[in-house]
Amino acid sequence: MSSFNQMFQRFSKSFPKGSIIFCEYEPGDNFYLIQSGRVKIVKIIGEIEKTLDILNPGEIFGEMAILEEAPRSATTIAMDKVQALEFNRANFEIIMRGNPQIALKLMKLFIKRIYDQKRRFMILTLDDIEAKVADVFLMLAEKESQVARESDTIEFKTSIDDIAHWAGIPPAECRNVINHFSQQRRVELYSDRIVVKNINDFDRFVKSRRKTKE
Repeated sequence: MSSFNQMFQRFSKSFPKGSIIFCEYEPGDNFYLIQSGRVKIVKIIGEIEKTLDILNPGEIFGEMAILEEAPRSATTIAMDKVQALEFNRANFEIIMRGNPQIALKLMKLFIKRIYDQKRRFMILTLDDIEAKVADVFLMLAEKESQVARESDTIEFKTSIDDIAHWAGIPPAECRNVINHFSQQRRVELYSDRIVVKNINDFDRFVKSRRKTKE
């Protein structure tokens, strides 16, 4: 990814911490590849700001404006100082036609982004709040190395706030669930990480809740 970033430095843009990159319903003809910092994706429902996702370096956002020629479906906010590569429809088409290797990298990013969105939507469709939290850990486990996935015990460098965002629940409720899991000895909670003692147990638990819902 670093050579990719260096090749397109002329498209680099910087956004201060807390700034709005674009708003829901705005027309858009560009998308972004994050180089540094985190970006929060939110929707305003009534008077409540609901976090849909938190994106990290190497991830893209705003791509549906290019793929569907549709207005922005959500608002994006810089959680830190964000450095990103900005692509518009014109230079995107030039890249697609003139540089197949870069085009392939971008298409892989698009595919990954669409899969990630579908995977996170699966979490939100669960009714059981404990199953939502457990499914977040399963989603994170899917991104771990093959060696880590083969172990029952997996350590996640994440916070309760991040888990709450992905589960679509308030942080206080998420903390209650994780504390309950801790009392059951299913997780160990530390200041900088959460250890799931048996990820396969969570897998069986979430599957049972999905079957109940069906």
